[in-house]
Amino acid sequence: MEVFLNTLGGLLQNSAFANISWQQGVMLIISFFLMYLAIVKQYEPMLLLPIAFGMALTNIPGANMYHAELWNTVNAAGEYVGVNYGNVLHDGGLLDILYLGVKLQIFPPLIFLGIGCMTDFGPLIANPKSLLLGAAAQAGIFITFLGACGLTALGLVDFTLAQAASIGIIGGADGPTAIFLTSKLAPELLGSIAVAAYSYMALVPFIQPPIMKVLTTKKERSVKMGQLRTVSKREKILFPIVVTVLVAFIVPDAAPLVGMLMLGNLFKESGVVDRLVKTASNELMNIITIMLGVTVGATATAENFLSIKTLLIIVLGLVAFCIGTAAGVLFGKLMYLFTKGKVNPLIGSAGVSAVPMAARVSQKVGQEENPSNFLLMHAMGPNVAGVIGSAVAAGVLLSIFG
Repeated sequence: MEVFLNTLGGLLQNSAFANISWQQGVMLIISFFLMYLAIVKQYEPMLLLPIAFGMALTNIPGANMYHAELWNTVNAAGEYVGVNYGNVLHDGGLLDILYLGVKLQIFPPLIFLGIGCMTDFGPLIANPKSLLLGAAAQAGIFITFLGACGLTALGLVDFTLAQAASIGIIGGADGPTAIFLTSKLAPELLGSIAVAAYSYMALVPFIQPPIMKVLTTKKERSVKMGQLRTVSKREKILFPIVVTVLVAFIVPDAAPLVGMLMLGNLFKESGVVDRLVKTASNELMNIITIMLGVTVGATATAENFLSIKTLLIIVLGLVAFCIGTAAGVLFGKLMYLFTKGKVNPLIGSAGVSAVPMAARVSQKVGQEENPSNFLLMHAMGPNVAGVIGSAVAAGVLLSIFG
């Protein structure tokens, strides 16, 4: 009996119940709330659900699936000295091994490969001017970066330039791009930035309409745009090749994202590799999505997540997203003036790269003013341009601060 009681006591002492801290308990509650949003509210469930579950796994004491100390290694002087991958492979848990795909920047480009296979760049090719709307919507990234630097200069926070750049990228409304940049510049903020990025992507239908309505008049929202021209197959095949070469030569650091995006699109438009298109857009993308989500969630340890910085990241991320939406709409108003009322400014809000949600919001708000208005295909132009724009912006920031 005594042996049994000692054994039982030992099990209890080694259990998570006896070793959990209040911070880890809070993180578990946050993870359960995110699961609720993903399952019940269906807010970006494809990634928010695995992120939330990864967050739960990493905050269970004794699970030993992810070890933050293996990734945030510093020397005696407190300086970051990089990752010892030998230690990760020898001492790491399951999520440490899978996290290599994030740290080595493998998963986000593969996600872009699948996105490219599912993306039609026809609306952008038919109306190249929509590229300007996609570029304008990236203003949220750089303005928020400057804002974070300004707060640091005032002594209110202590963000580094790399951290400020990683926060700003939330304004692009592109989860894989945010993960790609943050894993390189500020891995300690990855969990917070990923949760913020995907949360705001899920809230596009709620955040954007008020901004769009405030910045436009009823007359502008009612503008009907003419039908887009038919894009030839030759144009669709040449587009990914030309874009890859141009972007890679101008911003080489953006090549992994843009290159894989355009490779997937070339697969799709060539019409000769259907098996590769199906694999990249289904099985491969689904597998990578699971591993990416769970490992990104695992970085949200109590020590990294429960801080004033996380709250500021969430606030600044919202600011970045709102500024990006507003900048796109305002540039759309400028195009409306220059074209003498032929461009509906609402399509500018789709310049953020939340595909195709932002384009659908443009369509919905436009139809509320004019039921015969069909803006979806026109909005898809700046929407897919935003995907390219956010990847280029990430490349620019990486080249400067990487």
